[in-house]
Amino acid sequence: MKYLNNYLAKKYLLMLSIATFTISGCKKDDWFQVKDHNEQLKQTYDYPSDVAIKWMDMQLRLIRTNATPLGGLMPGRYFGYCGIALYESVLPGMPAYRTLSGQLSSMPAMPSLPATQPMPSMQGMQPITPGFACHWPTCANTALAYMNRNFFPNTSIANKMSMDSLENALNSTYQNEVSAEVFQRSVVFGKAVAQLIFDWSKTDGAADVYPLYESPSGPGLWVPTLPAFAPATLPNWGSNRLMVPGSLDGTVPAPPPAYSTHLSSDYYKMVREVYDISQNLSTEQKEIALYYRDNPGYGDGHYLSILMQVLQQKGSMLDIAAITYAKAGIACVEAGKGCWRVKYQYNLERPITFITGTMNRSSWLPLISTPAFPEYTSEHSTVGAAFSTIMAGIFGANCYFTNRTYDYLDMRPRFYNTFDDMENEISVSGLYAGIHYRISCERGLKAGKKIGLNIENILKFLK
Repeated sequence: MKYLNNYLAKKYLLMLSIATFTISGCKKDDWFQVKDHNEQLKQTYDYPSDVAIKWMDMQLRLIRTNATPLGGLMPGRYFGYCGIALYESVLPGMPAYRTLSGQLSSMPAMPSLPATQPMPSMQGMQPITPGFACHWPTCANTALAYMNRNFFPNTSIANKMSMDSLENALNSTYQNEVSAEVFQRSVVFGKAVAQLIFDWSKTDGAADVYPLYESPSGPGLWVPTLPAFAPATLPNWGSNRLMVPGSLDGTVPAPPPAYSTHLSSDYYKMVREVYDISQNLSTEQKEIALYYRDNPGYGDGHYLSILMQVLQQKGSMLDIAAITYAKAGIACVEAGKGCWRVKYQYNLERPITFITGTMNRSSWLPLISTPAFPEYTSEHSTVGAAFSTIMAGIFGANCYFTNRTYDYLDMRPRFYNTFDDMENEISVSGLYAGIHYRISCERGLKAGKKIGLNIENILKFLK
């Protein structure tokens, strides 16, 4: 809420300065020189967030209909980089805000408007002329189209046609709103930003080839489980480049309870609780577990879906959409990597291993399939809490909203009065599902909150 108050104050001052500028008269070489003088007053906050929401919806469709090499984590990675590309593509229309270049790890310098030199031409188009304005929805449309095409190069022909159709339909509208010169300039600028962001994304280590992972063995350590007995997923993901230097400071939890088969031990009690809960699940607990299994569904793309819905429900403008998309996306990426570091540091076994083996409940199964990676801590808890912390910082802690992500699966929507309510429900879903211990959910939640706060404190959006 403090963030929004600062934003509104600077927005008021900006509008006042624009009014003063307009009264004093416009010269030929003024920054927002365009043929239609009404365009001088158009800033990013003057436009609805439709272009961002339409591309978020498209990205969710692409996530749902494509197999991705990084499993549930890949959607979170797309979320992060696309949010940054959107933010930087409309940033010149937000004079109170600063670039993330120089703040995010190895992020290249972004093209700027006004520029000191014309930007190079692309695909036969003329260079951007220094000192001229852009149409920010066009910039956003071009940037998000470029990012999604390059993140999903092997998607179906139908999906490729859908992306083309969306970009062209929006451009047809935008071409009627501005001059041909402003439209072309906006397309070139949006693409220039997206090219730099996408090329930067390729250097984060996600595509690196690592040596074959050898899972450590011993009592209480992770082993492949039902249903597929698949090998460990993404063991090196946590070692990839962080977006925000220092984002994981102070977030590594204490070790889980020491392995023990004694009935009175903390370890045995920890596992036994999962079994006992599984025998008496209420209808509500089952619904929570199934809603946040995200398979079928979107994996970490579920957070993008929630973001899209909150923007729609709150009627947010394009500037808020860009800021939220970037900051929340970054938080999800960092939280995912932080959680993965912890998982492969402790390599804790899943409940199914101990329950079916040591506890001799050989026929026991969790409510949902057990993922193929170590248990401690819960990724849903960590990422959900980081995401929730960012959302509460922008929209306020007491923010009523509805999550209808899985209406298409005929699942009942989830209703929340606060983002804390949401993160707590997401966290406990793994316990109800039979795939996480309570301690993994609680400590993941704590780590995720800390990651979100670290990002809030390190990244500076306002000047």
